[in-house]
Amino acid sequence: MSHRGLLLVNLGTPDAPDPASVGKYLREFLMDGNVIDIPSVLRWPLVNWVITPRRKFASAEAYQEIWTDRGSPLMFHSLDLTESVKSKLHEAKVTLAMRYGTPSIHEALKELRDTGVQELSVIPLYPHYAMSSTQTVLQKIKSELSSMGWDPKLRHLPHFYNMPEYIEVLASNYEKLLSDGFKPDFSLMSYHGLPMRHLKKLNTKCGTEACCEVQSDRSSTCYRYQAFQTSKLLAQRLNLEEARYETSFQSRLGPGWIEPFTDVRLEELAKDGIKKLAVFSPSFVADCLESLEEIEMRGSETFKAAGGEELRLVPSLNSDPRWVQALADTYHDGQNWVQGL
Repeated sequence: MSHRGLLLVNLGTPDAPDPASVGKYLREFLMDGNVIDIPSVLRWPLVNWVITPRRKFASAEAYQEIWTDRGSPLMFHSLDLTESVKSKLHEAKVTLAMRYGTPSIHEALKELRDTGVQELSVIPLYPHYAMSSTQTVLQKIKSELSSMGWDPKLRHLPHFYNMPEYIEVLASNYEKLLSDGFKPDFSLMSYHGLPMRHLKKLNTKCGTEACCEVQSDRSSTCYRYQAFQTSKLLAQRLNLEEARYETSFQSRLGPGWIEPFTDVRLEELAKDGIKKLAVFSPSFVADCLESLEEIEMRGSETFKAAGGEELRLVPSLNSDPRWVQALADTYHDGQNWVQGL
């Protein structure tokens, strides 16, 4: 029995690609105050009476497009990653949880507690820090630990946007496309979007003084800065000229979100004469709805309709052996960890 544990946490996915399952997942996801940051008295009717009844059918159809014999890609890639990391860390109990859906954080923590874990390491599987990703995971874990009356020694990894191995696997996946004969005219690094108000809540100066373009004392929690840095590191690793790549943000749900928008840029790039386009999705360590359906399927349709010829998605890290080894090495490395939550 190990007294040490490692908890990997990803976003989550519906249990099945049907409206009922998707609706249940959406309600849990959207009722999180870190996701829709309005008072709960307003959030509840908005989520349950407006958004979910409308979105669950369209989202279910989207999930059906990417569902496999093994189920949701995000789920099976996350499970494969967990099992592979587990094989590298014989001294620790390694467990997977999802922030929304199953396996839940509560279930994972209970399993770790019941197996005698006293020292717990937490890795939210989000390269870039945001209140709707890393922050909500840490808050949920803290709440669950309190309700369980369990007080293990804790540490967590707040972000890994500039981890060399993370950059290397993404770059290598791009190079595999080249070796298959794909010759892109341009590369787009597409990150999950956020409302600007989320950034301003963590960093009140966001949007002024080019704060997201230079390192400062706010960079550790600045999503845009970290996204730009990932793009820069990828471009340097791949020797991409500055004029041959850019950063954009996808999945917006309304006005006031981070720009430039991926769907808009896909159309504009095609109209500007780009014929072959490579798209990275560095926000996601596992291929999922946002990369497979939104970019590889719908994004490709948008690009081609505007005059482009071919869009290729650069695969996520998934359970690449180098990524697995990087997480195992990170567990042993005392650097970059933050004590507590």
